Amino acid sequence: MGWTDAAGLAGVLVILIAYAGAALGRIDPKRAPSLATNFVGACLILLSLAHAFNLSAVAMEGAWALVSLAGLARLGWKRLRGA
Repeated sequence: MGWTDAAGLAGVLVILIAYAGAALGRIDPKRAPSLATNFVGACLILLSLAHAFNLSAVAMEGAWALVSLAGLARLGWKRLRGA
């Protein structure tokens, strides 16, 4: 197993932990820790896909990363506005 495979597997594990935490009510999916975890996981998977390209997987993980990043940006914007 190469380092890109290891990065992809780590990304899958990170996303699954975040999903399980949200599904079990342990973490709030709208809060920064969950969004950041999902963003990092998706980026790790995207890194692995740079080595073994798969268009549908890149589209899915790219969207996952962008949605997570948008959520983090929303939280940052709210914090800047003092809300």
